[in-house]
Amino acid sequence: MRPSPPAILEATGRVSDQLERWLAGEDGSTLGSLVRAFGDKSFAVLLVILLGVPALPLPTGGVTHVFELIAALVALQLIAGRREVWLPRRWRAIELGGQRQRRFVSSLMRLIRRLERYSRPRLRFMFHRRFTDAVFGALALAGTAGAFVAPPFSGLDTLPALGVVILSLGVLLEDAAVALGGMLLGVAGVALELTLGAAALHFAVSIL
Repeated sequence: MRPSPPAILEATGRVSDQLERWLAGEDGSTLGSLVRAFGDKSFAVLLVILLGVPALPLPTGGVTHVFELIAALVALQLIAGRREVWLPRRWRAIELGGQRQRRFVSSLMRLIRRLERYSRPRLRFMFHRRFTDAVFGALALAGTAGAFVAPPFSGLDTLPALGVVILSLGVLLEDAAVALGGMLLGVAGVALELTLGAAALHFAVSIL
């Protein structure tokens, strides 16, 4: 049995409202405080926050790969069946409350609210089960890997990362249609990377 949800989620509200309450909370806006606030839902929330960095067209200050590594660790824990997110102490202290980070969170909130307007629970029985959590983790890991290996400044990390963000929001909203859309977007992004990579390799071989 999964642990009961923490106080921040006891009140009804949208995902965006819950994130805003977390940001305004007295516990700070670190990754560690997010895990404490959201409990077992922090797997999906963390993937939204962490992969939102490469998914949005904003300056990242060089933290993209760091966030992708953390996201990969979160996805692996989903696959392994953990019920609570574990992060090294150094990563738990990463702050999201600075001016640059708040600008990023504000942009992410706009994306979340757009989805919330059109989303509704679909096939809720599929979510938050051991098997589907593992599948969610595997898909998130594949999308994260696709974003990580994309060449710098190519923009090819955007689609795989955005796919993971939307997939994770589909899990949070318990909307199978949104989750499927995120999965397809991530697959398209990885396929685009592979296609362009193969074309570049073929071109390099042809001129040698």
